[in-house]
Amino acid sequence: MLLSADVDDFPLPLPLPPPPMSLAFNDLPRQRILSVDAFRGLTFVLMLFVNFLAGARGVPAWLLHVDRGADGMGLADIVFPAFLFAVGMSIPFGVHSRLARGDGPGRVFGHSAWRALALIVMGVFMVNAESGYSEAAMRMPIAAWSLAFYAAVLLVWGVYRFDSALLNGCLRGAGVALLAALALLWRGEHGAMMTPQWWGILGLIGWAYLAVALLYQAGRGHLPLLLGAIPAGVALYMISNRTGAATALSGHAIHSVIVLAGLACALLFFDGQRGAPQRMRQAAAFALALALAGWVLHQWYPVSKIGATPPWALYCGALCVAVFALLYWLVEVRAARRWTMLVEPAATSPLLTYLLPFAIGAVISLAGAHFRPALLEGGAGLLAGAVFTATIVLVVARLNIHNCKLKI
Repeated sequence: MLLSADVDDFPLPLPLPPPPMSLAFNDLPRQRILSVDAFRGLTFVLMLFVNFLAGARGVPAWLLHVDRGADGMGLADIVFPAFLFAVGMSIPFGVHSRLARGDGPGRVFGHSAWRALALIVMGVFMVNAESGYSEAAMRMPIAAWSLAFYAAVLLVWGVYRFDSALLNGCLRGAGVALLAALALLWRGEHGAMMTPQWWGILGLIGWAYLAVALLYQAGRGHLPLLLGAIPAGVALYMISNRTGAATALSGHAIHSVIVLAGLACALLFFDGQRGAPQRMRQAAAFALALALAGWVLHQWYPVSKIGATPPWALYCGALCVAVFALLYWLVEVRAARRWTMLVEPAATSPLLTYLLPFAIGAVISLAGAHFRPALLEGGAGLLAGAVFTATIVLVVARLNIHNCKLKI
């Protein structure tokens, strides 16, 4: 069996002919862009490190999430918005990839909706593996249930290259059936069925991706419209937060603001024929505008990842623009590219990189094993986190060699 992936929501690995002018949105490059890969890869590598440190003691507080209700953010609070920002950067390239293949608007919309649905489904399952379950009612360990879920993910979203289309379809069908069976098998206290307790990180990304991808396609990539949607998203948060009628809507609005920032950043750097100095100046102005807006709104709202507040989103958006501008200068202008090989596995297989530690954690739990306390404390914890991160990246690289990847 050969598994592979086509990461077609990211810059294209091979040149493609431009789409028909009637469908073209922007003048974007047709080759893979290493600076975008570097940003995405660094984000996922950082995710591995801070997730490992989540339960550590005696490590610098700035590496961790801030306490619930605090006004501020640590390094761990910046990882999720960096995910969202990277997703936003991928949207225009993904749309152009589909257009270049001859897909019409309906198929492109449908493809975006399918990707969003995949992320939302994964997010809901992962949330229900974390809390609310009753192993006694399920009559099986939650770790075993989780491993079955990851097997289903591989069946549904792996890219099969069997000669028989029927066999490929049967494997996907088996994965869907397994997901349905796991959903029916899940039980909470008093026999409760599985529900979206919350959407999970992947689910929140899915909703924000869907909203911004549809806006990009409906607005035909018009940058002023997309920039205008950023304050509109903040306004939607403020209105819904004031009325208290739709707290979930306010969170989705703020997450979409970060995705929009990433999308706008991609267009500023890669749309048209402007030179690098002009692009850097525009990015600096954009980052400054986001930071100033965050500072103004900080007078009324705290900086809070859990609360998904506007200052948190705008500050993180500004930081991501600044980091990407540095990567653009380093990789695209100065041509310092060899180091990107260190994060390439995470960049080319982001979903696998995200899910693999959870699958490993389920195996460890099922085996009744535990990390030694010394590995979760102080300098030893930092070293263990670095080793764990490097190990996951190496495993993903090895899986990439064998074309074992996921595609949504």
